Amino acid sequence: MEFYTSTSFQKRSFIDAFQNQRLMQAISYLHLHSPFYKEKFLGVDLATVATVADLVKIPTTSKEDLQERNDDFLCVPSNKIIEYTSTSGTLGAPVTVALTELDLQRLAYNEYSSFICAGGKSDDIYQLMLTLDRQFMAGMAYYAGIRKLGAGIIRLGPGVPSLQWQTILRIKPTAIVAVPSFILKLIQYARENGIDPNSSSVKKAICIGENIRNADFTPNILGKKITEAWDIQLFSTYASTEMQTAFTECSEGRGGHHNPELLILELLDEDDRQVAAGQPGEVTITTLGVEGMPLLRYKTGDICTFEDEPCKCGRNTMRLSPVVGRKKQMIKYKGTTLYPPALFDLLNDMSDVSDYVAEVYSNDIGMDEVLLHLLPKTESEESDRRIRAYLQAKLRVSPHIKYISTAEMQNLQFSEAGRKPQKFIDRRG
Repeated sequence: MEFYTSTSFQKRSFIDAFQNQRLMQAISYLHLHSPFYKEKFLGVDLATVATVADLVKIPTTSKEDLQERNDDFLCVPSNKIIEYTSTSGTLGAPVTVALTELDLQRLAYNEYSSFICAGGKSDDIYQLMLTLDRQFMAGMAYYAGIRKLGAGIIRLGPGVPSLQWQTILRIKPTAIVAVPSFILKLIQYARENGIDPNSSSVKKAICIGENIRNADFTPNILGKKITEAWDIQLFSTYASTEMQTAFTECSEGRGGHHNPELLILELLDEDDRQVAAGQPGEVTITTLGVEGMPLLRYKTGDICTFEDEPCKCGRNTMRLSPVVGRKKQMIKYKGTTLYPPALFDLLNDMSDVSDYVAEVYSNDIGMDEVLLHLLPKTESEESDRRIRAYLQAKLRVSPHIKYISTAEMQNLQFSEAGRKPQKFIDRRG
């Protein structure tokens, strides 16, 4: 299909004209088929919206809209739905996202493009270390994209380092798709069991769900810990179920590339205006080519920056930074503003801590309190002193600390319906 032709290497003038044309098609489709957007467009003179720059004339759509009026976003009859997926519910009630056959083809193209961007080739073999059930869109998308690429797939699922290594040594995949903190567990298992990761067949990792870079694209502590122990190329990704699209790094490692044929991207300030390159803004998306549940100016809640100069890889698309934080997850603790990613970076750098969960809750006067559930490598007064001194020095405030066992950490990170490890628990309101 002509729609599924990459525009990333075209001139910016071509990309802009292409997106303006697709935007007109998207608005027309929503006006005809979406109960939610038919209401949203009341009072908007759609005749004056002709370019991406004109989107400012249309109100944004929130996560709460999608949660409260989930069914009103559906644009097709139920007999056209092939797949029902859902969000993880990290920031509230889960949302169902329904996909048609056309949407599934689009999703496959999206991940095909992502794997190509991350140096994927048909002779690669990818070991998928992630959930492939529980309505998880990403697992299905990776599988479909790798199939379109023509590469090999090992659907092993999450966890169990021993089984992961047995499979790596037996089938010899060239790449893994995994949560970065789990890659550290693979490294630890290898170290404890006499396995040399660098002599394995795996040469690259597609990293999902966690940052491996700082906002300036340098490797963060988690990324450094992985590459210091394993000579492996890391590719960062960013995506969400609602946008049905991914931003994936190329080998330059300078941010996740925008796919112009699949998505219109805005980064908005508090007044819903586009921010300048390098400035933090809320990732706001308009889907292109989605048939079942398209979205217009949907605010994801994720705060990022972007770069817009051409990339050395030849693509002329905007590139997203790692997520700086989530708008609703900002913590105001004793006068200090914290975002979970920055807190995780500190915890990942602590030699005395094996694993962690950060919990935030409101005290009796409505102020934020932070409780760190820590799995220490050794329990001793000296270890406790080092941990508390480190946190005080880095944060300038002292969070509450609770030491827990491996079993307790497992129960805390993985709820019964959980699909990925939960490192942040927000109990405020």
